[in-house]
Amino acid sequence: METTERKQSERIQTSILNAAERKALVWLASKQPAWMTSNILTFIGVIGSVIIALGYILSDRNISWLWLASAGFVINWYGDSLDGSLARFRKTQRPVYGFYLDHMVDVFNEMFMFVGVGLSALMDLRIGLFLFAAYLMMTVNVSINAHLKSEFKLTYAGLGPTEFRLIVIIVNTLLIFIKPLREFSLTLAMGSKAYALTALDVVGLVISAVLFTMFMITFFNDLKYYAKVDPRK
Repeated sequence: METTERKQSERIQTSILNAAERKALVWLASKQPAWMTSNILTFIGVIGSVIIALGYILSDRNISWLWLASAGFVINWYGDSLDGSLARFRKTQRPVYGFYLDHMVDVFNEMFMFVGVGLSALMDLRIGLFLFAAYLMMTVNVSINAHLKSEFKLTYAGLGPTEFRLIVIIVNTLLIFIKPLREFSLTLAMGSKAYALTALDVVGLVISAVLFTMFMITFFNDLKYYAKVDPRK
């Protein structure tokens, strides 16, 4: 989510859709009724993540429930992205409170999303939890840099939360309409065990590998930066 962070942290947002998204969020913020608050929007974002989980779990009964999961991503974006924009538009920022609420609610949102898809037949729960762990690693690094480097970096390789939401919605749509894709199975042998991977398992493993690689690159780059800032005595 994007509630206002602490004043000393510079927001770095260079995602592909950033310019268009910022214009959309400012417009939406200007149209919000007086009773709408940033806290309500934050709650709406959480509701969106719960809907995502339900959509994936119910997809075991009928694949069309993935439409509900995709709708959940839109709802989550609306609440998660607009809460901070509304605070900035109305000049009602609460930097310390917002920073804390932002990151803590993010953990709940991502838990619902990753565990939800992992509880469906579309993805192995272990892969869902691995994705969750990889995401948390990135989140911890961002939070530490926001404190030490005064830098709040929201995007990597041109991709941010909004782009990832859009990618997942596209994947959901493909799974709904392409039966061979959702029936895809790849057997992976590891020692004496064999694992059957679904299409979403493969996507999850690829995303996990990308996130882990990005984390390691960021970690070593940041480590070099801090070694210069805080040299050995």
